[in-house]
Amino acid sequence: MTRTGDTGYQVLESKFYLPGAVSLARELLGMILVSDQPEGVTAGRITETEAYAGASDAACHAYGRTTQDPRHRTSAMFEAGGHAYVYLIYGMYCCFNVSANAPGEPEAVLIRALEPIEGLELMARRRGVARDELESAGGLKKLCAGPGKLSMALGITRDNNGTDLTLGQGLFIAKGDCPPDHDILATPRINVDYSKEAALYPYRFVIAGSKFLSTRRYLSQADTGKK
Repeated sequence: MTRTGDTGYQVLESKFYLPGAVSLARELLGMILVSDQPEGVTAGRITETEAYAGASDAACHAYGRTTQDPRHRTSAMFEAGGHAYVYLIYGMYCCFNVSANAPGEPEAVLIRALEPIEGLELMARRRGVARDELESAGGLKKLCAGPGKLSMALGITRDNNGTDLTLGQGLFIAKGDCPPDHDILATPRINVDYSKEAALYPYRFVIAGSKFLSTRRYLSQADTGKK
């Protein structure tokens, strides 16, 4: 780990991102996503992730793609693990992903939810959440409970696409507290029914009992243990 700037967070190094998307999706739980912008620092503990396992995964944007095309939106997925892949959904919401694996292997992990830990008032302004709502867990949950919401709260845009997160400048992921295995649940991914059997892969990972998740879907039937 290396220390970065004035934020005091320890940046995750490139080797952390190399095991592949499924392993990385588990390992990212408990880590800290940090956005250091002129407006201020915002940060949150990662509580929910989804793995997208490359060209053979029908739910992955890189499904069937074996070569990098700089003109295609998936280009950042082909970069070495630890690069940001940011895309737009519904024409208005940005989703933040992290490339996984070695260069040329288009795998990524979607960050679906955070527990806000720094810059709460700035997050609230960006999200249009009233300041007095931050006194309640329900108000805090509104800030980052979903991939589009957390990107808005942290000021993440498509301008961040391709960012090297290991440099610790502007946008990066830092060391946090890893939850024990028994506190991690694996479930199917959300809103990928189009991918047929791949929609059932247990590639969504959440911290059990966290109040800061995007949805409670599948949790009552979730598997625990080492996936």
